[in-house]
Amino acid sequence: MSVSLSEALKFWAKLGFISFGGPAGQIAVLHQELVEKRRWISERRFLHALNYCMLLPGPEAQQLVTYIGWLMHRSWGGILAGTLFVLPSLFILIALSWVYLTFGQMPWIAAIFFGIKPAVTAIVLHAAVRIGKRTIHNQALKWIALGSFLAIFILNLSFPIIVIIAAAIGYWGSKHYPDYFQQFSNHESNEDRRYGDAIIDDDTPTPIHAQFQLQKTVLHSAIAFGCWLLPIAILILIFGWKTLYPEIAWFFTKAAFLTFGGAYAVLPYVYQGAVDHFHWLSANQMMDGLALGETTPGPLIMVVAFVGYLAGHIQHLIGNSNPFWFGALGAVVATWFTFLPSFFFILVGGPLVESTHGKISFTAPLTAITAAVVGVIVNLGLFFAYHVFLPHGLGGSISWISILICALAALALFKFQKGVMTVLGGCALAGLLVYFSSALIT
Repeated sequence: MSVSLSEALKFWAKLGFISFGGPAGQIAVLHQELVEKRRWISERRFLHALNYCMLLPGPEAQQLVTYIGWLMHRSWGGILAGTLFVLPSLFILIALSWVYLTFGQMPWIAAIFFGIKPAVTAIVLHAAVRIGKRTIHNQALKWIALGSFLAIFILNLSFPIIVIIAAAIGYWGSKHYPDYFQQFSNHESNEDRRYGDAIIDDDTPTPIHAQFQLQKTVLHSAIAFGCWLLPIAILILIFGWKTLYPEIAWFFTKAAFLTFGGAYAVLPYVYQGAVDHFHWLSANQMMDGLALGETTPGPLIMVVAFVGYLAGHIQHLIGNSNPFWFGALGAVVATWFTFLPSFFFILVGGPLVESTHGKISFTAPLTAITAAVVGVIVNLGLFFAYHVFLPHGLGGSISWISILICALAALALFKFQKGVMTVLGGCALAGLLVYFSSALIT
């Protein structure tokens, strides 16, 4: 019994349109569909693939889809599965980005974003708590999280430097205090649930194409490097070296290697570069982009498409009758260079990394990085809170309505365990109610 490539592609395409709810929701859907219903893969093999993807930088749900597609239908199966998981959200975000820039100043749309921004603040802080509970299980990791928060909050240290320092601490700790850097996974279950025989079962031999072969590793690495080098060379030839699109390509290439801990982990780095360094968009626009990313299917890191679109659209706004295509190019470039390393990690690094899976010297640096990420996300949440609650700076008035909406969003997330979509929808409605009530009063 086997699944044809065409049948698999139909499912991957469907998944790209229904994958709401962030990594946790997407992984739950994958487990329900592939392990429980379709029996394409067993529970143990599914968790083994998931734990591997959790070790890597990049969006874990997209990498898990790529991994399973690769395991079932070789390299092209993985490439097509991972691509179909991303494409719908890319097209949707390009359309929403255009609507945002074209009609975003309309009062009722501005009111929706007024309500969503406090929700985004609560969602980011909720993500920090959620990741912290999953990864910080001793005092040493708590100190790493606190140190990373102080490093970025007080010293304004860049995210890549924090990652490097945390990795070095983790590697040193693996040699001297290994018990503090053991990796635990909340995805592993104490009960071995069985759903019948699977196509890729516990005792199914690893396919030949998934076994480590030096020649194939070198070939795939060369292809991946070519897929990175050729597009960036074309962009340089067309637009010039120090211009927008090569800058987007190089910036998101670096970002792709720093996404330990999921999309929320890389958001501080994207913010530092896109807002503070390159000035592609404002802090408020970045928050709006995160809100749009939360409301569309696909990985949350697809917010990079919004950043790329705004960068291209705004830079070519003057002197061009239709800046839409420049924005769309920016979104495509940002997406390509963000996700290319994810395919590389699975297709090239999969067999290699699996051979070292569970070794403390390999996992300890990643455990330390994930702990550091928690502190960085807390800083991001506080930064968003500052801009939402004090929209005019320290000397301006406090937005008490925004504080109230944020508190209600936090209550819904922490106490009542409401989903992100529900919280965003409720806060958008609250923003509209504030707008219409103030319009009636005036």
